[in-house]
Amino acid sequence: MAACRQVLTHLLAEADVEIDGQNPWDIRIRDNRMFREILLRKNLALGEGYMRGWWDCERVDEFICRVLKSGAADRVRGCWRLIVKALPSLLLNLQTPSRSRIVARRHYDLGNDLFQAFLDPYLQYSCAYFKDMDAPDFEIAPNETIRRDLESAQRAKLRMICDKLALGPGQRLLDIGCGWGGLARFAAEEYGCSVVGVNISRKQIEFAREFCAGLPVEIREQDYRTLDEPFDKVVSVGMFEHVGPKNYAAYMQAVARCLKPDGTFLLHTIGSNVTSPEIDPWIEKYIFPNGNLPSIAQIARASEPWFVMEDWHNFGPDYDRTLMSWLHNFRHAWPELKDGYGEPFRRMWEYYLQSCAGCFRARDIQLWQAAFTPTGSQQPGCRLG
Repeated sequence: MAACRQVLTHLLAEADVEIDGQNPWDIRIRDNRMFREILLRKNLALGEGYMRGWWDCERVDEFICRVLKSGAADRVRGCWRLIVKALPSLLLNLQTPSRSRIVARRHYDLGNDLFQAFLDPYLQYSCAYFKDMDAPDFEIAPNETIRRDLESAQRAKLRMICDKLALGPGQRLLDIGCGWGGLARFAAEEYGCSVVGVNISRKQIEFAREFCAGLPVEIREQDYRTLDEPFDKVVSVGMFEHVGPKNYAAYMQAVARCLKPDGTFLLHTIGSNVTSPEIDPWIEKYIFPNGNLPSIAQIARASEPWFVMEDWHNFGPDYDRTLMSWLHNFRHAWPELKDGYGEPFRRMWEYYLQSCAGCFRARDIQLWQAAFTPTGSQQPGCRLG
């Protein structure tokens, strides 16, 4: 155990992290088994250890950021169990129509009360757009300020999407993976178009239908692979991460099948700097089963038979602030949530939000909006770019 502690102490020192130190990003070990577990099972052990209370840290987000930026994590060899665990994603299609519902049941159907507690009024569970907005001090800023800024930034994101698509009255928009219907409602109310949203999360569908009642919005329980009807514009926000590499081509073909010759398709997705079949093993096990982050190369290869890429926009750093806003709201709402979810869930959810914020802060992962038009169509106007 002493040898494991020594190795880990040396590695963390490269990231300016001290075991049982006094800085907010230093980790405090509560159970000495943590040293061996981290060296054996890396990220999976780190997350599970936090859930069990084996270690604590005042600023998990900054701890993760420092470790990633230093490269210390890359110098811990992967356990053979983690390597074997990655093999199914290489050999099998983990996002078939039946398997794709696993993430809906285990994550998106957790409870609408949970998501309403920390998201904005449009229930945007994706990166907000904080351009030209001063960042708050999350330690002292009033909850009302955090919520107001998040709401403004999510509306800015929704408006940016609709403007990039050049939406207008009389147009028909397809929203693939429509969540709780926030974008569909915004597009119908603010831009006068009609919207068809498709989803496979039953709790989201139930909420979205009520949320969009009285508007020209249809919410369907439908897999994207079965779509085959014309739309003026197509959008997908925060859903491509669940498609999987073996389905990227089928996904793009489905969009091409539905998009009119003069239409525009906007893809909003978290992305990986490198092409890899792997996802963080803790995130895959506890948060987003069967997920995978696409790379630029994968998106390009899947789209090139059907589309011309018109615009590529990276605002990944805004996801750091989005996640920290969600964390602030979640903590503020926890007294009303704790009886329904329990302490182990709280530690899991806080680790999820903070570790993801650290990843974006370190620029280890990105947030992209890519706009496409069918091959041979006229280039859109200046709203792109």
